Amino acid sequence: MDLTSNEPFWLVKNGLLESYPSLAEDLDIDILIVGGGITGSLMAHKCISEDYNTVLIDRREIANGSTSATTSMLQYEIDVPLFELTEMIGKDAAEANYWACYDSIDELGSIVKHIKSDCGFDKKESLYFAAYKKDVPMLQKEFDARKEAGLPVKWLTEEQLQKKYHLKDAYAGILSQQGGSMDAFKFAHDALQYNCKKGLKVFDKTEIASMDYTKNGVKVKTDYGNTIKAKKLIYCNGFESTEIIKDDFVKLLSTYAIVGERIDKKQKHLCDTLFWNTADPYLYMRTTDDHRILIGGEDEDFVDDDKRDSLICKKEKTLQKKLKRLLPEYEFRADFAWAGTFGETKDGLPYIGEHPDFPSTYFLLGFGGNGITFSVIGANVIANLLKGNTHPLEPYYKFRR
Repeated sequence: MDLTSNEPFWLVKNGLLESYPSLAEDLDIDILIVGGGITGSLMAHKCISEDYNTVLIDRREIANGSTSATTSMLQYEIDVPLFELTEMIGKDAAEANYWACYDSIDELGSIVKHIKSDCGFDKKESLYFAAYKKDVPMLQKEFDARKEAGLPVKWLTEEQLQKKYHLKDAYAGILSQQGGSMDAFKFAHDALQYNCKKGLKVFDKTEIASMDYTKNGVKVKTDYGNTIKAKKLIYCNGFESTEIIKDDFVKLLSTYAIVGERIDKKQKHLCDTLFWNTADPYLYMRTTDDHRILIGGEDEDFVDDDKRDSLICKKEKTLQKKLKRLLPEYEFRADFAWAGTFGETKDGLPYIGEHPDFPSTYFLLGFGGNGITFSVIGANVIANLLKGNTHPLEPYYKFRR
């Protein structure tokens, strides 16, 4: 008998927080946002704060896509190490992107506080550790690059990792002072509810049947025959953007995660830190606000939903074995196991801004392991573009770069 839920932990934990109607009228507005996950909710919050007449639609229920499956680890570290990103785009640009992600965690914390969300936002340290002895020189190179950039980091030896965190198979580590965790599913709902009181309109289960893009705006027809005219359209639909954009711009991957039973005894050595390692694909781990361990990884190339989900049981067992090797003293019993899909770009950076094939349209696609922090940055980038201004990071997020 399988007693482990294969639903994402956040869906089961939160239940049905809010329901919205499908669109049943014609609209003429300033901004249409497509995608009701955390990215769309952050973009909507920005648009409402700047007094745009804004509507958000989603073809599912709100936040039931990638946002329900995310591990919500808030990291400033980009999937491509700083020293490698420096080789790709230059030292100043690479450091600027790392610092922007760093600052975005604090900005997100301010938004959480402003909207009074009880999403469990918590500042934490972040530990990036060598999974194999052969990775230590690379990790040292990364430490030196971060140190030179002024990022607050500390080098930990194998012995220090064992003493501080009780970790095995960890041969050195970079401890960063900036990181965080939250319940992204809860935050997305809280943000949308807050902004609905400010004038935002939200419609779920609203499928787009056709789109007409012009330099003067966009015209959307839904599957029920209603029309939305908007001056600007903003896609915040993550990996589903690959259904629209024909460029080969992102590699889709399936990732797997498990959450254990609640542990009432003290685990201070784990609860204040995010963990991820140098393995490929890397392993990542955090605790939840109700004292569970969440561990994930075991990424595979995405084929389709059925293939992805058929591997959940196998991946659950593998992740448990890896956790046992990493924390041999920890008594872990799985409560939840699930799979999600995410995108990986060639340089670890998101795609944010205009695409030459889509007039009057912006994309906010925060791919990678730190997609949430990219969403915070992206909302600011697009807010600038809506005013006809530039943003210093925009060139690094362009399509066809």
